[in-house]
Amino acid sequence: MFTPHRKRLTVSTLLGAALLAVPVTAHATAAAPTAAPASAEVSAAAAVGLDDPVKKDIAMQIVSSAENSSLNWKAQYKYIEDIDDGRGYTAGIIGFCSGTHDMLELVEYYTQIKPGNVLAKYLPALRKVDGSDSHSGLDPNFTKDWVKAASDSDFKKAQDHERDRVYFNPAVKQGKADGVGVLGQFTYYDAIVMHGDGTDSTSFRNIRKRALTKAKPPAQGGNETTWLNAFLDARVWAMKQEEAHSDTSRVDTAQRVWLKKGNLNLNTPLDWKVYGDPFHIG
Repeated sequence: MFTPHRKRLTVSTLLGAALLAVPVTAHATAAAPTAAPASAEVSAAAAVGLDDPVKKDIAMQIVSSAENSSLNWKAQYKYIEDIDDGRGYTAGIIGFCSGTHDMLELVEYYTQIKPGNVLAKYLPALRKVDGSDSHSGLDPNFTKDWVKAASDSDFKKAQDHERDRVYFNPAVKQGKADGVGVLGQFTYYDAIVMHGDGTDSTSFRNIRKRALTKAKPPAQGGNETTWLNAFLDARVWAMKQEEAHSDTSRVDTAQRVWLKKGNLNLNTPLDWKVYGDPFHIG
């Protein structure tokens, strides 16, 4: 999964056990609404989702602004480094990590669609280091071979596939089930990218569960803005449980700003700051 802002993490202490990212399952059962949602927000939001190609590209740019200090997310297929966060190598467009299982699944999938690729020989090593920060069996050439693989369109497609399967599609599906619009679906996506969806208290499903103690999503008769504020409150709590995530500006000076403005469909132009850096999408 994505690790926190890479410029900041170079001085972070090693983290504890790695989070394992698995597809989202709704941990709290949503009660069927007894009446149509009171707000026109829901019907308007339903017209376009985050899976709309234009909105999806905007989502990728916003996440890249936090993870890479750049809007150019398509330049990140070749990215790879160990940022000393306890998760081994972090790489690619969604920060696949050698220590958190998603990099292993990515290389396994890449090898399924293109046997004999330049990374296939590292599968035994990736299985051994999974769950740790070890480079055993990967050094000294894994990073060079990753960059080489990134010039292959099949590897780019593999990264896109795994991003969607593990992170993007589950977040959008849960967002639509909760009756939230594009901004709400993005807040879910950004959360699952950072926290994964394991069983620990700071995972996406448990952030959502924590928010449910304070508010209801539109699909359960709640107000969309009230619900998203509750979700972001729970997200901030989760971020502060981990030193490397403790800078919450990607919520405070980005998502919360758009929510305060009522931009529930994440319409452009968008202006925000992450870790003090300003960004703009026109």
